[in-house]
Amino acid sequence: MAVPGTLKAALRAGFDMSEIAISCRGISKRYTIGERERYRTLRDTLMSAFRSPFRGQARSTERPTVWALRDVSFQVRAGEVVGIIGRNGAGKSTLLKVLSRITEPTLGEAEIHGRVGSLLEVGTGFHPELTGRDNVFLNGAILGMSKAEIARKFDEIVAFAEVTEFIDTPVKRYSSGMYMRLAFAVAAHLDTEILLVDEVLAVGDAEFQKKCLGRMNEAARGGRTVLFVSHSMPAMQRLCSRGILLKKGRIEMAGEMSAVAAHYLSEGADTAYSADPIPGRVTITQVSTRWLPDQHIDLQVAFEGPITLRPPVLGFVIEDRWGNRVFGTNSRFDPHHGQPASMKSGDIRIQIATENLRADTYYISLWLGDGHTDFAVLERVVSVDVGGGEDSNSVGAYYIGSVKLPTRWQYEPGNELSGGVPASLI
Repeated sequence: MAVPGTLKAALRAGFDMSEIAISCRGISKRYTIGERERYRTLRDTLMSAFRSPFRGQARSTERPTVWALRDVSFQVRAGEVVGIIGRNGAGKSTLLKVLSRITEPTLGEAEIHGRVGSLLEVGTGFHPELTGRDNVFLNGAILGMSKAEIARKFDEIVAFAEVTEFIDTPVKRYSSGMYMRLAFAVAAHLDTEILLVDEVLAVGDAEFQKKCLGRMNEAARGGRTVLFVSHSMPAMQRLCSRGILLKKGRIEMAGEMSAVAAHYLSEGADTAYSADPIPGRVTITQVSTRWLPDQHIDLQVAFEGPITLRPPVLGFVIEDRWGNRVFGTNSRFDPHHGQPASMKSGDIRIQIATENLRADTYYISLWLGDGHTDFAVLERVVSVDVGGGEDSNSVGAYYIGSVKLPTRWQYEPGNELSGGVPASLI
């Protein structure tokens, strides 16, 4: 039976590998649109109880609500690696926040058996004015590590992040890659029985992503229980034995990871996306895409926000239908885009050449920020059909893979007689 507003966490170590590590029963989470969730203190609760008898009739000012999760129930055994997938707004991140006790469910309950480590928002808690060294100790403490534990692992963390020569430099001078590497390194070195991971592969270069996957592999081989949220289906199928597909806050499918991933990828995506601005947050409000016969994708993105991005940095990644990344870049790395120094709202348009793409359906993920922080991330938000046909220059089905690389063929016939016998045999 669902119990309103409760979350049980029975923390204990040394449990048998056949036992249940995570048990969710009827988890539901409702948010009020336009209202930020407020975390109540004991003082707030006591004052509210004291004042309530003296309050008059409440005014009818109800705001619209949305259910991020509805009646989510599942179990994860100790040592199991489970992938959670779904489109934007499916409830994946909300579920991990409930399990991490960052937010309480509106209905239902969850039991967690073991110490939990969360990699939900990598870098949360970093102070830009402090050095990398200071932030390692600060962030480690926020994530539940003792000072002695951080000191013992400090050299390993710094070596993993590859920022040794900059460790005593304020992180505000770090590149986004250095910042993310250090933040991930701190979170990934927690000694926990249960690890909750939310889209650590969304940003960073290929080497960083390889390290992330390597760390996840180590956790899985070490017998830790892992809940892994990602839009990278190859990574999911490589790491996870079982998958859970969320759709509009509900479990649509659960089972063997490859079958769940295949079902998810078969659903496709729309060619356009729209969303209302989120109060207090930078929001991508419109996305549209189309393929034009002159061999390019026309991608248009509109955004609004309460702050000015200095400068606005938009990144995109194109994936094929199996979730393999075909190409990606961002406006910070492109020297020919005429990027303004600052922008608070507006439209960004990108033309992406497709003459070397196979005729197929592709999916586009986006992130928007200021070059240091990503304020808005949309995974596989739109799709685009790159056209084909006999008269098209698109790559045909007789090529392997999603792209065609320019090739040059050269033949040098040997010295042969007319009868076809090589001259060397005469």
